[in-house]
Parts: sequence; C-alpha cells; structure tokens
Amino acid sequence: MSSSLNIDRLPIVTILIICILSFAGVVAVRCGGGFESLELAVYDWFLSSNLADSDADSRIVIIEISEADIQGLGQWPLTDEITARMLKRLSDYRPRVIGLDIYRDIPVPPGTEKLYKLFKEDHKIVVVMKFGDGGVAPPSVLAGTEQTGFNDLVVDPGGIVRRGLLYLDDGKTFATAFNLQLALRYLEKEGIFPRADEKNPGWLRLGPAPIRPFEADDGGYVKADARGYQHLLNYGGSRGQFVTFSLKQLLSGAISPNSIRNKIVLVGVSAASVKDIFYTPYSRRIIGADQSVPGVVMHAHIVSQLLRLGLGESRPLRTVTDNQEVLWILFWSLLGGAIGFRLRSPWFFLIYGANGFLLLWLTAYITFAEGWWIPTVPPMITFLLSAAVVTAYMSNQEKQRRAVLMHLFARHVSPEVATSIWQQRDQFLTGEGRPRSRKMTATVLFSDLKGFTSTSESLEPQTLIDWLNSYMEVMADLVMLHGGVVDDYAGDGIKANFGVPLARSSEAERRNDAVRAVTC
Repeated sequence: MSSSLNIDRLPIVTILIICILSFAGVVAVRCGGGFESLELAVYDWFLSSNLADSDADSRIVIIEISEADIQGLGQWPLTDEITARMLKRLSDYRPRVIGLDIYRDIPVPPGTEKLYKLFKEDHKIVVVMKFGDGGVAPPSVLAGTEQTGFNDLVVDPGGIVRRGLLYLDDGKTFATAFNLQLALRYLEKEGIFPRADEKNPGWLRLGPAPIRPFEADDGGYVKADARGYQHLLNYGGSRGQFVTFSLKQLLSGAISPNSIRNKIVLVGVSAASVKDIFYTPYSRRIIGADQSVPGVVMHAHIVSQLLRLGLGESRPLRTVTDNQEVLWILFWSLLGGAIGFRLRSPWFFLIYGANGFLLLWLTAYITFAEGWWIPTVPPMITFLLSAAVVTAYMSNQEKQRRAVLMHLFARHVSPEVATSIWQQRDQFLTGEGRPRSRKMTATVLFSDLKGFTSTSESLEPQTLIDWLNSYMEVMADLVMLHGGVVDDYAGDGIKANFGVPLARSSEAERRNDAVRAVTC
C-alpha cells in the first residue's frame, strides 16, 4: 500500500526541476539567436504602436530630388553648376545647417569651381561620404574638415534600420556621422554641446541624457555587429511626413524663405532609379503602399531623434543587463510552473495561460513606452512551456491519486460517496499520498441474523455459504445505498458505519445517519 500511495512525494521539487529545465532550454535557444527575429518583430510592433505618436519634426525640411526632377533636368548626376545653384538658394534662405546627402567625390562639370568655392565659404553646408577603404570620399576641398560626415547605416537582416551610428573608427580614420554633424550644428545655437558623460567617460552626452553605446546582446539582439558607436533608434513615434519640397520648387523660387529659415535642410534623392531606399519598423504596418523610405528621410529621422535627446524632449531607449534578463526569464518560468501547480486542469491552463500571456505583453509594452526594452519572447515561451508541462504532470498525478483512492473506497462505499471523497481528498491523504488520521463522530449499525446458529446446523456447508453470501451482498448494497460503509463481517454479523469517511458537522446530520442506519 505504501508504494502505491507514494506517487507524489515531492511535487514541489519536481515542479522546480521542470521550471529550471524549461528556463535553461529557452535561455540556450535565446543565446543561440533562435528568438532574435521574433524579438525584433515585437520591437517593431511596439515601436509602430507607440502611444506617444506625434507629427514629424517641424525643425527639419527635406529637399527631395524625385524621378520627375531628374526627368525634367534630363540628366543624372546633377552637374556641379545645378548643385551650386541649389545650395546657394538654400543658403540665402538662412537655414541653420544644410545637409547634402549626395556624393560629390567626383567633379561633374560645368560649375565645379563655383561649387567648391561655395563649399569652402559656406560652413553651414555638410556633405556626405562613405566610410572605409572601399567607401566614397568627400569633395576634395572639404577633406579633413568638419563639413563632412559618413552616411553609413546599420541594416538588420530583412533590410530594417533599427540602429544609428554616431562615430566610426577603423584604427586609421575617425569619422563623425552625417546626421550627428547636422544635429550638433543645430544644437550649438541652443547652447548645447557634446561632451563626455561624467559617470561613463566613454559615453557621449547630448543635453541631459547620455547615449549609451549599443552592445552586441542588447535588447533582442544576439551577437550583433556592434562596431563603431551605435545607438538604438526609437523614431520618436514620428510616422508623419517631414515637410518636403521638390528640387523644381526650389530652383523655381516657389518655396517661401520662412519655410527654410532657422531649419535643418536635408537634400537627397527619392528617385527609384537611384535606389537609395531603406525600411523602418513602421514598414511592417504599411499595407498597399510603398514600404520603403529614401535614405534622406532615414537621416531626417535620426537627426530628429538626436535633437530630441539634446533638447531633453526624450530619453535614449534603454535595455536591461544580461543578469537582469536571466532573472526576468526565470521569474516567468517559475510563475508558469506555479500556475500549472495550482490549476491542475488543461481547461484552466488555457484561461490562465492566456491571461499570463496578456499580462506579460502589456508589461513589456508599457515598459517600452517608458523607454525600456525588455525581453518578451523568451519569458513568454518559458512561461507557457512551464505551465503546460507542470499542468500535464499534475493532471497525471491527479489521475494516479484518484485511481489509488478509488481503489481504497469504491468497493465499500457508493459512487456518490467515493466522488465526494475524491473532491475532498486533501482531508484524507497527506502530501505524500498516505491516509491521514482524523477524529470524528460516527453512527454504527450492528446487524446479524436471528436464529442463524440453528439454521446453519441444518444446511450443507456449500448451501450455507451461498445463502450467507447472498444475504451479505444484499445487506452491503443496502448500507451503501443509505450512505453507509461496511466496516466488518463476522460470521452472520455486519458492522456498518454512517458519518464516515465524510465527517458530519451538525446534530441534524448525525440524526439523519441514525435514521438511515435503522432504515437498512
């Protein structure tokens, strides 16, 4: 009996082992990058669903060179003369800074001397280059000056840009990003200058908040390329279009100077034939439209984020440490195990599992809205896995315990009483599956056959046994029918108990037991 009842000696230990194995398996997959694409998809969803949605930054204006502009001019690339005329017109409108997101490493005459003279004399102009030995050089007259910046972007698998670059250094050359150059020139007029953070001298501080360099395993990333000074992009919820004018409008004088004055102006190409396109997290939610954005718009988003950081309008997106991630995942694994242990039912698992899923999702979403990116997919999977396995384990244990309990009582009590015993099993069995001692008041019925001795002397042994068994079966059925339990057989005598094993709590119940006993 002891071995058959000892089916759940240490359930807590077993559940802990299940939770730890679930946690370890999920963490192993996480470390191998198995959840990275899902985590980045969640990041994109959170970002594009951010409640802090706002219009595009009004401090930025884009001059867009479209396919129609190129067709109207009849050539590409733009000649130096057209470029000089475009930049001179913009400079006359007195913007704070002009960013030219078009490579000018090779002269395109006529007008080269005029353009180079403008580059040298107008320090508001910043021109792009591409970093590295295989990159694209800046205009020769600007080489080595602060009027150039690289326009390299970090593109994740799938073509989405989620990280920005501030600085690059290959050991020979140190360069500043194009978008950072533009933001710094604007912020300089606001009395804000870049400086090293007091607590972390290796971090750049713009305004009130330091920008922590991106690390390879930040957020949902696993062993990402973290070279250079990278930072996470949050796009500020700006899904609106930046104020944009065409090159034709600029050259024809159709743009009001007030639209340009004191703004950051970016000049770039949107023509499909040039193929300077990228994707943002918002691209996942655009249906039935071109999901890509031109490179000049991408730089406008990054400049906008740097302006907001420098002016204290937002904070950098932060991530938790590796140890905090591990504890967060472990917590949800244990919580899933606890739910599985308490519920012990597949149906309740579906209900509470869905609630746990929603709680985790809501927590991660609110935390993201507050500027923290915490893991979502690994804790969600380990929560559901632990809850499912523990629920299955406890359900199996319940079946075994019920089988044992029914084996003990089903032959001596009615099905109704046996079901009640199972429903109140915690009163009858210890945590180790052994019967629990109890004190209670019972009504006892003693019954025997009148004249059994004289009758038995006149019958053959087998006939007597058959007759006696028939009587005992009928009497036992009557006892069980009236809610009693046959406790003992002695010759022709029967001892039956009423009020056990389900204890009576009132005198009225005990009187009813007496009535049922007499009725038998």
